[in-house]
Amino acid sequence: MTRTLIWVIEDRGGLATLIHGECPEFSVAAVRRQNILVTSQRPDLVVIEAGERLAAKSVREMRSYHPAVPVLVVAKPSNTALLTEDIDDFVILPFQPGELRMRLARLSGLKPERADTPECPQSIVEIRAKYRMEAVIGESAALHQAIRKVPRLGASEANVLVTGETGTGKELFARAIHYASARCDHPFVPVNCAALPDALFENELFGHEKGAYTDASSAGVGLLALADGGSLFLDEIDSLSLTSQAKLLRVLQDREYRPLGSQRMLRANVRIIAAANAPLVEKVASHQFRGDLFYRLNVLAIHLPSLAERREDIPVLAKHFVTRFARESQSPVPKLSSNAFRRLMDYSWPGNIRELESTIQRAVVLADAPVLDASSFDLSDNFKPVRVWHECFLPIKKALYEFEHEYLTGLLSQQEGNVTRAARAAGKDRRSFQRLLRSHGIGSQSASAD
Repeated sequence: MTRTLIWVIEDRGGLATLIHGECPEFSVAAVRRQNILVTSQRPDLVVIEAGERLAAKSVREMRSYHPAVPVLVVAKPSNTALLTEDIDDFVILPFQPGELRMRLARLSGLKPERADTPECPQSIVEIRAKYRMEAVIGESAALHQAIRKVPRLGASEANVLVTGETGTGKELFARAIHYASARCDHPFVPVNCAALPDALFENELFGHEKGAYTDASSAGVGLLALADGGSLFLDEIDSLSLTSQAKLLRVLQDREYRPLGSQRMLRANVRIIAAANAPLVEKVASHQFRGDLFYRLNVLAIHLPSLAERREDIPVLAKHFVTRFARESQSPVPKLSSNAFRRLMDYSWPGNIRELESTIQRAVVLADAPVLDASSFDLSDNFKPVRVWHECFLPIKKALYEFEHEYLTGLLSQQEGNVTRAARAAGKDRRSFQRLLRSHGIGSQSASAD
């Protein structure tokens, strides 16, 4: 079998040697940028050193002469200029042992060789049963493709990014990846990042010692400690502020953290599985999401198809939900007419499986006949998910704002208006704390300096 050929484009030297040592299963060749244009040889994969003076030009030239060849860029955290170029992956220096090999293997279409990788079940039925995926209903090719990835993702220790629209089952797949891993006997801790106020992010993630701040009458265990040995699932990670992203990035880089008020550094023995509804690449390009954090999370990735992309699963899902909700209400299971199936198949389902589930539940509960037809379903093709989601989120956003405002004013009151002491009690630096106060309209009248 022909070995995968990797071109390494570098100026200073050393990267090709490093890759050869990390990835002995590949054939590695150091290539100067000017040689891209004259050689007739075609690589299987290209690695470009971002420190190279003409790195961006190298990317464009590779795309011009070898448009289908995957391109991976290796760069320092400070150099994210190439994120806007047409690249396939990005590795931040210094990278974790095995991370580079995992990314290269993924891009080349090869699976990393692991002595401890369990035998992958071939049957979809076996995978569902073994990794507790009974709730993942459907027989479409798009869904089966995602299910087949679970054992391979579980066999690795690398971070995983689960993408897909709201309501596609990202947490179900995250749990399955956890159960498919060597960490399956340890906790799976799910966290909704959208529900974590920025001011409390460190406390929630790292925990605190007794006396770390005024109300800390006892020590608090953070999410990293709760998930010790297991997996931490960060749902809606795209909702984190840039400040919170920086704190999370530090944990991913160093694999260590310090609880608030503590002098001890603790080991973060967790695997991170993150999920996002929004396209993170677009958020990186618009500077709403850190590029270095994105590439730390996106070592392994799995995309879940929307219901519109697996429309053939709608009938089986509808029957499943009808049976389930009828049994829950201890009523006869109604039948679905052909018009009902046609109506369900014609609808766009912007809310995906979650919307289908609630629609079926409403129809079953309100049914006054043994047959559900098209009129049984309260659906509107004029549904605007962005507007409705925004309106639903407003009360939550308002409640979080009011909670944060009350927390800040209470903390200042306890510290007699002293900003420095209040910032220290909140576990934040004084400048960040002052910015937070200003965002809540809490000015100098209620706060003093040292």
